[in-house]
Amino acid sequence: MNHILINIPAEPAQQEVAIGLLSEIATGFEQQDDRILAYIEEGSVSHEDVTEILRGFSYSTEVIGARNWNAEWEKNFPPVIVNDFVAVRAHFHEPIKSVKHELVITPKMSFGTGHHATTWQVMQAMETVDFKDKTVFDFGTGTGVLAILAEKLGAASVLAIDNDPWSIENAEENCERNGCTRVEVKLSSVLPEAGQYDVIIANINRNVLLQHVDQLARINVPGGYLLLSGLLVEDRPVIEEAYSEKGYEPHRYTEKNGWISLGFVNKL
Repeated sequence: MNHILINIPAEPAQQEVAIGLLSEIATGFEQQDDRILAYIEEGSVSHEDVTEILRGFSYSTEVIGARNWNAEWEKNFPPVIVNDFVAVRAHFHEPIKSVKHELVITPKMSFGTGHHATTWQVMQAMETVDFKDKTVFDFGTGTGVLAILAEKLGAASVLAIDNDPWSIENAEENCERNGCTRVEVKLSSVLPEAGQYDVIIANINRNVLLQHVDQLARINVPGGYLLLSGLLVEDRPVIEEAYSEKGYEPHRYTEKNGWISLGFVNKL
């Protein structure tokens, strides 16, 4: 099947806006420092509709023929290594024996391979969090890589949700490939009504994280941990203020390539 590649020059903050606008019609995204590449199945949407959706953005398009995606990922996405803690590789890469944990994924078109600074930082932060026998909620799981790592770190159970059917299929495949038995992958954009989670991971974006402050606080146990990313450096003050008002105490901050991750402890 052919795809239409939409090439949108944009700074990181505007990339998030473009992703939000195209999320209902795109099958996948590739974020680069100065642009976002969106892939849409040929014939699934008209040129006029794309023009209307992307009002205010300049962009170019080209038809991408059917490809051997494994070969594409192998060429463009080398293994990701986070210190000596964890490595993320595809099945066609050689095993990486210099790390404590190795994740093998088939990335396809889902977000969250570890190449983006946000996913990398969350994995780095997870080394400092106690997952042993903990309940974990992964909000916006993408490839499932963070949920898989949580199980490998000893989590008793992990609920991983995403609103993208492609991501759910990919996450389920990756969980199976890594032998996960305690990760439940669910297609949903709605947070659980019930349940209490010791650790919550949300690598999404500023708007979604601000929208769901109350819900995330409600399902996080007192003394629990909240790990947020998908944020730019300039997002830090508003996110810290919003979550501090709900009883969270800032615990950890990292920055990489203009993107940040924030860790909080629930003091309520």
